Order: sequence, then structure tokens, then C-alpha cells
Amino acid sequence: MPLKYLQITIMILVATLLSGCKSAQNAYYAAWEQVGVHKRDILVDRVEDTQASQQASQQEFQSALERLSVLIDFDGGELETVYEQLNSDYEASQSSAETVTANINKVESVAEALFDEWQNELEQYSNPQLKRSSEKKLLQTQQQYKKLIRSMRKSEAKMQPVLDSMKDNVLYLKHNLNAQAIAAIKGEFTNLKRDIQSLISDMNRSIADSTSFIEQMNNS
Repeated sequence: MPLKYLQITIMILVATLLSGCKSAQNAYYAAWEQVGVHKRDILVDRVEDTQASQQASQQEFQSALERLSVLIDFDGGELETVYEQLNSDYEASQSSAETVTANINKVESVAEALFDEWQNELEQYSNPQLKRSSEKKLLQTQQQYKKLIRSMRKSEAKMQPVLDSMKDNVLYLKHNLNAQAIAAIKGEFTNLKRDIQSLISDMNRSIADSTSFIEQMNNS
């Protein structure tokens, strides 16, 4: 690790230990700004991280859906093995969903700090024309961001109901390792498949919105 980044890390750790959450966040951003990494750069990075975690989550949910598709066509073999595989898919999907939520929260945190700073700094302008131009750009960025965060939260909101349904199926299979259990799961499969496909579709829209937002931030 380069010395300057090691120094930043130490500063952030010290700030976190010595101050409250809000103050620690301010110290975190201030430390990065000392090496030329500003809040807008951090925001773009966090949007990219969220985008990547959504793509990974899509793969986990798709894998679980494929596993369920195999299960309902099950015609012999060790059901215990099938249960373990399905449970593994559920746990991976749950973990990936938690990562998505954590990343969205981080996006909101830095976006709030960025917009607060931007709004406050408008008062420092002495040139009215430049101030109006900056204020217009702030409003445009906020509007684009609001669209993005709505899209992220919409897809996020669909994850938990899907996870709940997956868990129900996993538990039922665990408690009833027989053909009747598979028949019961088969009855729920159509709805779960629809919900997962809807979730993946919403995630695709959110990922596209992230790409547009990143392009806007990089080109402004």
C-alpha cells in the first residue's frame, strides 16, 4: 500500500475512534480530499460498486431459479443432496442481497454529503452567472440521482419477498424430504419464477440507470 493511502487509512481509523458517526464520515471524506479524491469521485465509485453487486445478485437469484427448475423435474436420487444445493443457493442469494443493500446505503451517504457541500458552497460565489450555472448543474445532478436511487430501492425492495419465498421452499424440503414436498414446491414454482424474473428485470433497469448516472458525472 502506498504511504499516502496508508496515512489516510490511519487518519480514518483515528477519526472513527475519536468522533461520532457523522463526524467520522466528514473526516473520512476530508482525508480523501487531501489526496485529490473528492465526494463526487467516491459517489461514482460507490454507484459502480452497487452496480457490480446487483449484477452478482442477479446471478445468484438466477442460479437458485435454475436449481428449483431442476428440483421440480426430480425423478430419483438423493433428496438430501438436492436440499443442500438449494439451501446453498438461498444463502448465497441472501448474502448477495445484503451486499446490495449495504452498497445502496453507502451511495446515499456520500450523495447526501456531496449535495450538502455543493449547496453550501453556492453561497461562496461572487459571480452571479457562475453561481446560477452551478446551481442549475446541482439541480440536474440531484434529479438524475433521485431517479437512480428510486430505481435502486425499487429493485432492492423486491429481494426480501423473493428470499422469504425461497426460504419457505428450502425449509419445507428440509422437513419433508419426499415426493410430496417436491409436489408442494412445484405448486409454488410459477409464482416464485415470476417474482425472480421481475426482480432481475428491475435490477437491469437500475443497472442501466447507474450507467447513465456515471456517464453524466464523468462528463460534467
